[in-house]
Amino acid sequence: MKAVILAAGQGLRMRPLTLDKPKPLVEVAGKPLVERLVLNLPKEIDELIIVVGYLANKVEDYCGDNFLGKKVTYVFQREYLGTAHALKLCRPYLNNERFLVVCADDLYGKKGLENLLKHRLAVLALEHVEPKRFGVIEMENGYLKRILEKPEEPPTNLVNTGAMILDDKVFDYEIEKSKSGEYYLTDLVNLVARDRKVKVERADFWVPVGTPDDIVLAEEKLRWVK
Repeated sequence: MKAVILAAGQGLRMRPLTLDKPKPLVEVAGKPLVERLVLNLPKEIDELIIVVGYLANKVEDYCGDNFLGKKVTYVFQREYLGTAHALKLCRPYLNNERFLVVCADDLYGKKGLENLLKHRLAVLALEHVEPKRFGVIEMENGYLKRILEKPEEPPTNLVNTGAMILDDKVFDYEIEKSKSGEYYLTDLVNLVARDRKVKVERADFWVPVGTPDDIVLAEEKLRWVK
């Protein structure tokens, strides 16, 4: 099974750490983010599709053609047009199959990712004290109703972690460019959820690492993870 790792961003909020280093290679507790991510992927994942952009050569040099026992294919995102655009660039490598999508700059627990694989379509969610910073999940009977991207008044505190199980039918949908000029994966998933059942699975552990301060928080939380 394949995992798409979204790793093309410039990491502007992580500056100055990302001035000469891509965000996936920023270290948390002595290991690069991308390494911690791949170590926690389910055993069923045997191939990685890494979407690279900013300082792509450094990610490629670090991960190589086989990273931690998993074959690696690189997809280059020349323009920063968002997560949905990044995923659609992977279409030639994802035919007639389910696949996992994860963000290279987030820390995920093993159990939550493993639970995603139980479903045909699913998103991984977790409660957060500041839901307005993220995509907020509305669900019905355990299935996704919609994801509201950074709402001023969040209807719930359950947020999208960015990890999800999709299949190649997601490429049948078209979305409009957002006001920011990007195509968001959450908009694409919302269209899928209108037609098909998308399970909302709970994460056992998730720490988004977007700023240098988040690294301190992540290292503190990792001390309590067995």
